[in-house]
Amino acid sequence: MAKERTPARAVLPEGYRELLGDLKECISSAQIRAALSVNREIIALYWQIGRTISDRQETHGWGTGVIDRLSADLRRAFPSMRGFSPRNLRTFAAAYSEPNFWQQAAANFPWGHIMRLLDTVPDPRTRLVRPDGCRTWPEPGPGPLRRG
Repeated sequence: MAKERTPARAVLPEGYRELLGDLKECISSAQIRAALSVNREIIALYWQIGRTISDRQETHGWGTGVIDRLSADLRRAFPSMRGFSPRNLRTFAAAYSEPNFWQQAAANFPWGHIMRLLDTVPDPRTRLVRPDGCRTWPEPGPGPLRRG
């Protein structure tokens, strides 16, 4: 397959550079929006998994052995996906009880940062304090993370 070449000394029409800049900006912006959308969907999935596990543990008295088995079975069913370790599944279930955290975290952080917050800040009241001291992050708006 031949590589496309840019003409070495082509005269660019008036406004071409601006057009190229505008298109690059549109593409970059779309890529960022897509990544944020994927992040929100993955976190919504993790929240749903946490809710389901938490509900089943409460209803059926399931222990940690079930989480280990779920992890193995989910990894086998979805080998190209990451995030189904026993540790993550336990975190999903434990963090489910903090709907405000999930709402704000999903709107503002990728999963790795959420895990770090959960691991390093044990007090739920201080997990989402911003560096400037404000206790809330912008609201994410309507979405799949409503508890109920």
